[in-house]
Amino acid sequence: MKALSSLNLSHNQLSGMLPSEIGKLSNLGVLDLSANNLTGPIPNKLGDCFKMIYLNLGKNRFNGSIPKQMGNLISLQLLMDLSHNQLLGEIPSEIGELHVLETLNLSHNMLSGFIPSSLEEMLSLTFIDISYNELEGPIPKIKAFEDAPREAFTKNKALCGNASKGLPSCNSTTIEKRNAKKSHTLILYIVLPILSAMLLLSIVIGIAFIFQRKAMKKIETGQAERTGQTDLFAVCSYDGRVVHENIIEATENFDEKHCIGKGGYGSVYKATLSTGQVVAVKKLHPLQEDAEMVNKTHFTNEIRALTEIRHRNIVKFYGFCSHARHSFLVYEYLVRGSLAKILGDLERAIELDWIKRITVIKGVANALSYMHHDCSPPIIHRDISGSNILLDLEYEARVSDFGIARLLMPDSSNWTSLAGTYGYLAPEFAYTMRVTEKCDVYSFGVVTIETLMGRHPGELLSSLSLASSSSLASSSSSVVQTMMLKDVLDQRLPPPTIEIYGALVSVIRMAFICLNVNPQSRPTMKHVSQELSSQKPFSIDEFHTVTLGEFLHEGRVLG
Repeated sequence: MKALSSLNLSHNQLSGMLPSEIGKLSNLGVLDLSANNLTGPIPNKLGDCFKMIYLNLGKNRFNGSIPKQMGNLISLQLLMDLSHNQLLGEIPSEIGELHVLETLNLSHNMLSGFIPSSLEEMLSLTFIDISYNELEGPIPKIKAFEDAPREAFTKNKALCGNASKGLPSCNSTTIEKRNAKKSHTLILYIVLPILSAMLLLSIVIGIAFIFQRKAMKKIETGQAERTGQTDLFAVCSYDGRVVHENIIEATENFDEKHCIGKGGYGSVYKATLSTGQVVAVKKLHPLQEDAEMVNKTHFTNEIRALTEIRHRNIVKFYGFCSHARHSFLVYEYLVRGSLAKILGDLERAIELDWIKRITVIKGVANALSYMHHDCSPPIIHRDISGSNILLDLEYEARVSDFGIARLLMPDSSNWTSLAGTYGYLAPEFAYTMRVTEKCDVYSFGVVTIETLMGRHPGELLSSLSLASSSSLASSSSSVVQTMMLKDVLDQRLPPPTIEIYGALVSVIRMAFICLNVNPQSRPTMKHVSQELSSQKPFSIDEFHTVTLGEFLHEGRVLG
């Protein structure tokens, strides 16, 4: 199963050893084997899973030392959890190669010796727990260790270096002892290659090793996108009380002056945390007393699913708080705000030129394709609208607020009240009261037209609906058919250049197919994404003379 990207076998009763064949899953991004009865050593071959971003082997009975090959997992970002096992020996210095790792949990083992100084290079670390081991010596001088709670260091042999965490100051003897050990190790690394260079076979192995390290550096350069940024939300289940208090303080108990948007289910606040990180906090409106969660386990599993979803065009979900006074969800903060607000502002709309708008549309299509076809089970957004598409500093689109309605009220009897935003809903919803992935496709078509027109296409959609339900000779249909494409586009922008004619027409053509009143005739988002990625030729003369009627007719034929 070399195409497998996520494997979750946690909270079972699996026993025995983890087979070394796990290293053959070259595309594995998420591996969760926690809370089982797995024994034996952690296989070295696990280090071959170069694309892994999340690793949880906690709460098992793994023994032996931590393989130094774990340092090869240079894509590991969200989590490395080896806690609650029976691991022995020292923390390998190769762990310091995980430069984008955010959360490291090695607690409740039998690890000994000094913490490698190489961990000081892990600037992306935001959470660390090394409690309940036999570690000694100074802790690394990076923010993750300095800001960690006292509990993260408790029950060790002789750690030192942070008085505020209850650790004694490091005396010169302790530091010299670690430095002496580091020097001895360095000598071994220098002497052994020199001695082995006398053997031809060792020379060949050394050359191969050098080439391998160069290849690994290239991969690291290409994939390490986050360096040095402090992040309180690497894994939302850790230290929730501190995170909760930080958000309350940053928003001044959700003062109105920090509010940057309001919706049907909550208000969004901009919060600058004590670490300097800026996040968006969606505070949910309080539920009525009789609207309690039907299934708390289902709610928790859905939140967990959101944390595991990773796509460049989906807003990053950091965590949540379910509290008696106020519940909220925490996301990455996108500086340019929503697509709807940008289109509603003259200056910002002009800055969002044709190329940027086409890029935004393609990004939304890619996100929906991922949610419908690459997630298991598939995720139906239900509320694709200009307000739920956010843009980052580079105008890259992020789909937000997906699945929130289902998370809040999982009872199917309430489906209709949480189905989406008026003006973006598929027409069949009015008589079926049922939401499918084809509803997302229709909403995508609306957002696409809105992006190119610069405003919500309410009147145009009404005309299309009438045209679709009547003969082509009717007056309503005639009005639509004779509308010139160039006159419908956002007049605040200069006319599109020759270079983007093909892409622009391809986008509009696909949008009209998505707006087909017959759900079965709409394409899948995977098909839409693939079509938009291939630009088709279109002449200048055709662009200046084409009417909407041609797209309407083509949408029917293709349907």
